[in-house]
Amino acid sequence: MGGCQAMVERTPVNPQLVDCRVLFIPQGFPAIDSGVTRALQRCTKECMVGTAETMFESAASFRPDLMLVMNGLHVFPPDHLEQVEKVRSLGIRTGIWFADDPYFTEDTSAIALHYDVVFTHELSCVSFYRSLGAGNVHYMPLGVDEEMFHPRRVDFRYDVCFIGNAFWNRVELFDQLAPFLADKKVIIVGGHWDRLKRTDLLGRFIHDRWMEPTETVNYYNASKIVINLHRPSEMGMDNRNTYRQPAMSINPRTYEISACGTLQLTDVRDDLTSHYRPGYDLETFANADELRAKIAYYLRFGRQREHIAWRGVYTTRRNHTYTSRIPKLLNIALS
Repeated sequence: MGGCQAMVERTPVNPQLVDCRVLFIPQGFPAIDSGVTRALQRCTKECMVGTAETMFESAASFRPDLMLVMNGLHVFPPDHLEQVEKVRSLGIRTGIWFADDPYFTEDTSAIALHYDVVFTHELSCVSFYRSLGAGNVHYMPLGVDEEMFHPRRVDFRYDVCFIGNAFWNRVELFDQLAPFLADKKVIIVGGHWDRLKRTDLLGRFIHDRWMEPTETVNYYNASKIVINLHRPSEMGMDNRNTYRQPAMSINPRTYEISACGTLQLTDVRDDLTSHYRPGYDLETFANADELRAKIAYYLRFGRQREHIAWRGVYTTRRNHTYTSRIPKLLNIALS
């Protein structure tokens, strides 16, 4: 904890002010919404948080320089694109930040063209949206809410932690790891883990439920190693990726785990090395055999594990908070 706290003290939050007023429409994912909201409040002259149902009324009364919509999926009403067009008719600039790319291209392909500027955290989708006719598309990675995800003291301990839904690639991995993990202190939390074959070995570790981000932080901090395995992008694998865009970018969990000061073992996406250094501020694996070997190594050598985790805190807080992302996004959106 002392090492983690030293990294926190070396990376104070220094908001960059952008002279604008922003109406923010959240998506219903607390870990992202809270971080973006806090960053907008820190980095703008004034920020109003609205709802998908009343965005036009809010924009008409608040008259922001920008209406920023998060994702535009799942919880948004069927008429939300009509509201967006009405906001644009007022002369208010509109932007959307896609956080679920490329898993819902069947839906986002229709949404993107209704906004003045499109941001996506997925590298492969920049050219995709441009090919559809969206003229102002930019890569903008997600980040972390450092006030939610940070090192903290907890009373319980696990060797290995995984939090996430049981997409089929994750099921396959944990079925392969089951004999190795059976004698470890393990926790697995998420939905659909009834897909697992080796419940005889792992069933006692599984909590088949949704976990709030504020609770997730405690489990990350209570674990020596947290596994991060990205979901598959193929159409039909719990996805609506009709246009079959590849998944090249890291998920927000990458930032969130590292921000907690826990060693992260993650599979590799193309843009991972643009944000982190494998072996320095996190660790990677390519298959079950490599993951098994690295878990065994870092459980044995705690000092090496801690040093990587501390550097992960530093890198994440220095480069990947929403407070550092938002000024860049606003300057692009309003230019």
